[in-house]
Amino acid sequence: MQARSARFAAMDLPYVEWPLPYVEYLEQRSLQQVDLVVIHCTELPDLAAARQTGEQVLYASGTGNSGHIYIDRDGEVSVFVPLERIAHHTRGYNPRSIGIELVNTGRWPDWLHSERQTLTESYPEVQIDALIEVLDHLQREVPTLTHIAGHEDLDTTQVPASDRPDHPVYRKRDPGPLFPWTPVLERSALQRLAPDTSNPTGTTP
Repeated sequence: MQARSARFAAMDLPYVEWPLPYVEYLEQRSLQQVDLVVIHCTELPDLAAARQTGEQVLYASGTGNSGHIYIDRDGEVSVFVPLERIAHHTRGYNPRSIGIELVNTGRWPDWLHSERQTLTESYPEVQIDALIEVLDHLQREVPTLTHIAGHEDLDTTQVPASDRPDHPVYRKRDPGPLFPWTPVLERSALQRLAPDTSNPTGTTP
């Protein structure tokens, strides 16, 4: 883990810079093209599992899937990918967005099982308070940032259930019904983005 960088130094939260090993292979971008934050949950038991998943190389470019920022259940913030790099976290929206991952079990470990499609772990208040602080900070750092969405809002693809191939389930359900959208929207200046059916789906993540 590394020391604080200038990009996040003004944020009034404990955090660590923890760049993924392949960060330099991720495409660079101007922050002027960023107008969207996508909220995810890790759907894994803890931050260590999320880190292990993020480090996996899945593409010929030598990169994998991850968010930019991870917020643990205790509110600690970890930065895996610099904002100036395009992370693979939401199909079709990566170049314009920042991915924030909240540590939460989601549907783990049977993500696509037909009887495991309800997300039951709530989000601790300290985690949501940290998210609000991160959102406020991002809006100061990225003036073009105007919208927010859940992963499930943007990736509505259905796939066969792992236990019943004839039964479709949603590929992405995060952050799920227990995410407190009302207070998050009330406490930030961001508007929730509806899915854009004209936006290309893409292939990652």
